[in-house]
Amino acid sequence: MDENLHIALIQSQLYWENPVANRISFSEKLTQITSAIDLIVLPEMFTTGFTMQPQNIDEDEGLKTLQWMQDLAKEKNAALAGSLVFQENDNFFNRLFFVFPNGTYCTYDKKHTFTLAGEHEVYQSGIEKLMLEYKGFKICPLICYDLRFPVWARNTEDYDVLLYVANWPKPRVNAWDALLKARAIENMSYCIGVNRIGIDGLGHEYVGHSAVYNVLGEQVAYSEKEEIVYARLSKGHIEKTRNKLKFLNDRDAFNWQ
Repeated sequence: MDENLHIALIQSQLYWENPVANRISFSEKLTQITSAIDLIVLPEMFTTGFTMQPQNIDEDEGLKTLQWMQDLAKEKNAALAGSLVFQENDNFFNRLFFVFPNGTYCTYDKKHTFTLAGEHEVYQSGIEKLMLEYKGFKICPLICYDLRFPVWARNTEDYDVLLYVANWPKPRVNAWDALLKARAIENMSYCIGVNRIGIDGLGHEYVGHSAVYNVLGEQVAYSEKEEIVYARLSKGHIEKTRNKLKFLNDRDAFNWQ
């Protein structure tokens, strides 16, 4: 088994509340990926932008996008991850799908809904972390505002990769940069953050800063423009660093009894 995980982060503008246009746009972008890639990551709510009016989105668009992800995962022979507006049992979720190359998938519902924008009043909050295994790497995918809550992300499960998809706006992008690096260092894992760029339908500006940090908090990939960002994650780097610096042995178990 290859001890490396080759990833592609799609940093893109988004069409406001327009799943069809966004699927077409991302399909075109993914044709640019010609090398062997294991995992392709899209931003938060990549078919709509960060909308607080999910009722504007047809109920069947979530399933259409899931099918689109499954088709592309099979075509590219790569896993595909990103979150979208998803309606289920008359409730709305900001739901991340991690679709494997064979079309099977795992889901994670955003735990920390963004109260500043009223997300908690519109979307149901998730209650469970997701841990998944892919090509020898244990991955924990989270969504945007989750980044501000280190206890939720704490590496008590010995994961290798912490993955955030986001619509993180320009005024607070310094926090995005600092927290991604901090999550990598404190959890001794790779930390990946995939953000969007451009102006959304509410006038909020996004400047990207999609990035990958290694176990030591060193930046190994970064971008501020519309492009595909490539990176290679090394299982050897994780194991070598953790064996030398056994900081995770002293982590808190969060058992207060």
